[in-house]
Amino acid sequence: MSNEMETEHRRPIFALIGIGLLSGFLSGMFGIGGGIVIVPLLVLLAKFPRKLAAGTSLGAIVPAALVGVASYAAVGNVDWLVALILVVGSVIGAQVGAHLLHKLPVLAIRWAFIVFLAAVAVSLFLVVPSRDAQLQLDVLPIIGLVALGFATGVLSGILGVGGGIIIVPMLILLFGQSDLVAKGTSLAMMIPTAISGTIGNLRRKNVDIVASLIVGLSACVTTALGAAAAIALDPRTASVIFGAFLLVLIVRLVFEAIKQGHKE
Repeated sequence: MSNEMETEHRRPIFALIGIGLLSGFLSGMFGIGGGIVIVPLLVLLAKFPRKLAAGTSLGAIVPAALVGVASYAAVGNVDWLVALILVVGSVIGAQVGAHLLHKLPVLAIRWAFIVFLAAVAVSLFLVVPSRDAQLQLDVLPIIGLVALGFATGVLSGILGVGGGIIIVPMLILLFGQSDLVAKGTSLAMMIPTAISGTIGNLRRKNVDIVASLIVGLSACVTTALGAAAAIALDPRTASVIFGAFLLVLIVRLVFEAIKQGHKE
């Protein structure tokens, strides 16, 4: 009973709505789930324990991703088959990542991931995606997509990072995919992953259902707006803005890695 009262006390409604509105716009604009924004803001503004924030965030991602996918699919910017292939690799990778969590040097992996993201961010400033590009699914691209999904799942299991941060730039840079299709496809692959993860978190009582609904439904209000902004931008500008967003994220990850290093 006391735990329920503490959870109630931790729900600043307007902060949760604000978190949802911001994460929804970023989700639609960049093709990310939004957890990379939701989790730290729930910890900072709503005083959630980090584990509860992660579980609550994953639940909130589902409705926002559905709206985002619908927005991109309405103009033909979702590759459903690519999304399915990525999901297969990601589901397997997430299980492997969770298994390796306590067996690998997480701090070293975190720093390697930061270096990887920095290289991706720089590349996005240099590459102009073609919106006419189409990914031909031959044997090698399919193997590459499964490997990409697997690597994303492993990193998600070890570091708790969202798949869109990796999937979107890799589809653009490695597979030559249109930036809009990359974003729409990324959101599509997140839905089954987020639903599966949320079911697991509910069983472990690791989701604040009310907070998750408030954030998720608030995100739905701005997700389509974010997708519309992405579609309205020219490919060069969209790529640069996404690269800048990654740089901001890198700064946050560096602070977290330094903090974790001090603890260890």
